[in-house]
Amino acid sequence: MHLFIPTPSNSKLELGFLTLHYYALSILVGILVAVYLTRNRYVARGGVSSEISDLALYLIPTGIIGGRIYHVLTSPDSYFGKDGHPIDAVKIWQGGMGIWGAVLFGALAAYIYFKMGKRIGSFKIFADSVAPGLLIAQGIGRFGNWFNGELFGRPTQLPWGLEIPVDKRPIGFGSFQTFHPTFLYEALWCFLCAAIILKSKWLNSRNPGDLFLAYIALYSFGRLWIEMLRIDTAHLIFGIRLNVWVALLTLTLSSSFFLRANLKLRRQKSDRAY
Repeated sequence: MHLFIPTPSNSKLELGFLTLHYYALSILVGILVAVYLTRNRYVARGGVSSEISDLALYLIPTGIIGGRIYHVLTSPDSYFGKDGHPIDAVKIWQGGMGIWGAVLFGALAAYIYFKMGKRIGSFKIFADSVAPGLLIAQGIGRFGNWFNGELFGRPTQLPWGLEIPVDKRPIGFGSFQTFHPTFLYEALWCFLCAAIILKSKWLNSRNPGDLFLAYIALYSFGRLWIEMLRIDTAHLIFGIRLNVWVALLTLTLSSSFFLRANLKLRRQKSDRAY
């Protein structure tokens, strides 16, 4: 008997006049968990909880907009191509959020927030506080892709293969029934990285900002190999998916900055010893 993970037959919940899309609900749950965890970690680092509540009002919509912009810009044919519909670009509940855009826009919003007024904490302390919450939110959000029957990888006969309905299979893969559940791989990777950041005494003893760099490096490393499994339509550069290049770039930059910060911290400790 061939075991597999089924794709949900329904991606939304109808409550009379109200329609709740599971993709949007997954993102919402992830955001709530991230805000709760970030607030606790920020307070433990000397900040005040009200700053996180205030910042969330700007950060959440900015991150969602940034994530959607990145997705649309890197998948323009789906919205502005021959068979695309521009109005679909605003239909976030149908799926399509680029984490790179969400983090970039969110980070810029947070940086401006801390620079524009007197705050108890700092941008770097906030960045370290939000890192594990972001990973957990990303992991929870990936289950929204499961409900939408998207973000799967190459065909596989493994018992945890994801069954994809015929109408959602890419051209050329219609005869295959099960595929790598890359949404699940990424969710589990995010949860694992969050646990590492939360539990690692070494990482949490670094200078402010280093923990956020570790988050970017860890996530990018996982995204690199997960992205190479995916078979959905994507822009290619030299035959390689755009998001693979982005993951490689962010991994290289974040690792370089982290190693540089580590060397600086060692020199500081060495100077104090003398």
